[in-house]
Amino acid sequence: MNHIRKRLAGRRVAMVTFSNYPFDPRPRRSVDALVGEGATVDLICLGNENEPRRETLDGINILRVPLKHPRRGKLEYGIRYGAFILATSAIFGLRSLSRRYDLVYVHNMPDILVISSLVPKLLGAKVVLDLHDPMPELMMTIFHVTESSSSVRLMKRLEKWSIARTDLAITVNIACQRIFGARSCKESKIGVVMNAPDGEIFPFRAAQPRAAERDRSKPFVIMYHGSIVERNGLDLAVEALAQIHEKIPSAELRIYGRSTPFLERVMATAKEKGLEKSVRYLGARQLEELVSEIESCDVGVIPNQKNSFTDINTPTRIFEYLALGKPVIAPRTLGIEDYFTPESLLFFDSGDAQGLAKQFEYVFNHPAEVFETAKNGQQIYMGHTWEMERETLIGRVAGILPAR
Repeated sequence: MNHIRKRLAGRRVAMVTFSNYPFDPRPRRSVDALVGEGATVDLICLGNENEPRRETLDGINILRVPLKHPRRGKLEYGIRYGAFILATSAIFGLRSLSRRYDLVYVHNMPDILVISSLVPKLLGAKVVLDLHDPMPELMMTIFHVTESSSSVRLMKRLEKWSIARTDLAITVNIACQRIFGARSCKESKIGVVMNAPDGEIFPFRAAQPRAAERDRSKPFVIMYHGSIVERNGLDLAVEALAQIHEKIPSAELRIYGRSTPFLERVMATAKEKGLEKSVRYLGARQLEELVSEIESCDVGVIPNQKNSFTDINTPTRIFEYLALGKPVIAPRTLGIEDYFTPESLLFFDSGDAQGLAKQFEYVFNHPAEVFETAKNGQQIYMGHTWEMERETLIGRVAGILPAR
C-alpha cells in the first residue's frame, strides 16, 4: 500500500491567538490544516470560566488564559494585550528549552504578539505572523482617530517591526496585501489566505430558484451574523428595514452574534421605529449551528458602515452565504470588488441606508434575477474554497521550513 507522507509530519508548532478557541474561525482553520498535515500544535488562547484551562484534542495541546477580550478604551486594550504577551512569551520560552519548536504561528491582533516567538526563534524556529486585520485602520475606525494621530503612527511602526521579526506574513485578501507591502515589507513576503468557510461545516449547495409568486404569509428573512459592532452597520440594516416595512410587512431581520452594548442600542432603535416584531435577536451560534439558519433565510446582508477598515475588508460571511446558495447584499468597497462583480453580488454604497433598502426590495420582487446573481457568486466562491486556500497556507508554511 502506498502512503503519502504528510508535509508537516513530526513538526512541532507553537501557536498563539488573542481570541477564544475553537470559536474564532481563522485560528481554528489554521490549526486543523497544520494538524491535518501531521504537525502537533501547542496552542495558547483566551479562555473563560466555563472552559477547561488545559485540554488535549487530536494533536492540539490547548492552554487557555482567562482574560476577557477588551471592548473599551485604548488603555484597557494595552493592559490586557501586555499581560497576554508576557504570559505567552514566558510559556513558549520555557517550553522551548525542553521541546524545540519548528514553527511559531502568531495570529494578530496585536501585531506585537510576535514577541512570544523570540526565544523559540533564537533556538531555530521559523515564525509566521497571520495578519487578520491591519491594526492602524482598525484603530482609526474603533477610536475615531485620524491617520496622522500618534497612536496610529505607533501602530504602523509596530506593524513594520513585527513583520520584520517573521519568516512569512500571511493576510486575508489582496487589499491588505497591498497595504502591508506598501508600508511594512516586500509584497512577496506576504501570502494571501482568504477566510473561506470550512467545506465540512458549510457544504456547497447549489442556489435554488425561488417561485415567481411568493407566499406573502411567510416571512421574508434577511439574515445578519457576526460581530455586532458599530462598524459592521447593523443599525444601517434596521434603518433600511424601516424604509420597506410598509411595502413588505413580512420582511424580518434575524440577528446572530454575541450581545454587545451596541446591539442594545440597535434593538432600542428598532422598538422606537415599531419594528420590535420584525427585528429578532436570536443569540450567538457556533459555526455548525449557523448552517441551518442560513438555509432558512432569503438573503444574507453585509450592512457595513463606510470607514477605513470596512473599505478593505472581505467578510467571510459572503462566502458562507454563497456556499449554501444564498444571495448576498454587500457594500461596494475595494476589499469586496477585488473579487466580486455586480453580476455576482447585490451591491449598495456602504453607509447608504436608502440604497440598502432598495436592494431588500429588489431581492423580494425579482427572484429570477437574484437566482442568477447567486449562481454567479457561487462560481467566484468556487475559486476560493477552503480546500484551495488551505493548500496555499500549507505550501507557504512548508516552504519556509528546512527540509528533513
